Amino acid sequence: MYIPELVPEDDKEVLLEKAGYAGSVGFGETPAVLIVDMTNAFVEDDYPNGYAETGKPAVEAISRLMDDARKHGIRGYYAKAKTEGSPVELGRWTESTGLGEDDQGHEPTDDNPDELADGIEPGPQDVVIDEKYKPSMFFGTQLESMLSYDGVDTLIVTGMTTSGCVRATVVDAFSYNYRIIVPEECVADRSQISHETTLFDIDMKYGDVRPLDDVLEQL
Repeated sequence: MYIPELVPEDDKEVLLEKAGYAGSVGFGETPAVLIVDMTNAFVEDDYPNGYAETGKPAVEAISRLMDDARKHGIRGYYAKAKTEGSPVELGRWTESTGLGEDDQGHEPTDDNPDELADGIEPGPQDVVIDEKYKPSMFFGTQLESMLSYDGVDTLIVTGMTTSGCVRATVVDAFSYNYRIIVPEECVADRSQISHETTLFDIDMKYGDVRPLDDVLEQL
C-alpha cells in the first residue's frame, strides 16, 4: 500500500480498519500504458505550468517503463494537453489556471510547449492523442474506443500532474472498469503534498500504486 508519512493515524484507522480500503486490483491479461501530458509545458521550468524538479525524473522513469513495455508488445497511449487556444476551446481553464493568457516574463527554450518532452518519444506502434482540452485523457477523445479495440483490461497510468489530469484520468478509467496501476516514480506534480495525498487516494479507492521496479517485474 502507498501510505505517505503525512497521513494521520486517524485517517488510516478510518480508511484501512473501518472501511477496509486495503485491497489490490492487480494486473489483468492485456495492459496498456497511458502517458498523460508529458509535454514541454509541464516538464520544462521555462513555462508557467512547468516543473522540471519532478517532471524530469518522471520522464526518465516513463522512458524506462516504455522500453520494457515495448519488449512485451505493450502499446503506449500518449496525450498532449492543449495549453494554448481560444477561450471557448480552453473553457474554464482560462479562469481557474490562467491558461490561454500571455506568458509574460517567461522565455521558453523552444516554440513547442505542447510537444512531448525529449526522452519519451512514441514508437510506431504507439498512439498519440494530439488534442486534449480537459483533465481526463478520456474526455472528448477516442481513447476508450481504441482501448476497447485493443482488448485492454489494465491501464498503467503515468504523467503529470498527479493531482490534476492523472487523477482525472484514473477516475474515468475506474468508471470504465479498467484495472489501474500507477508506478509511483512515473507520475509527478508541482506540489508534493498534492502528489502524495492523491497517490494515497488512488491506492485506497481506484487502483494500485506501486514502485516502478514492482511494475516491471509484473510485466
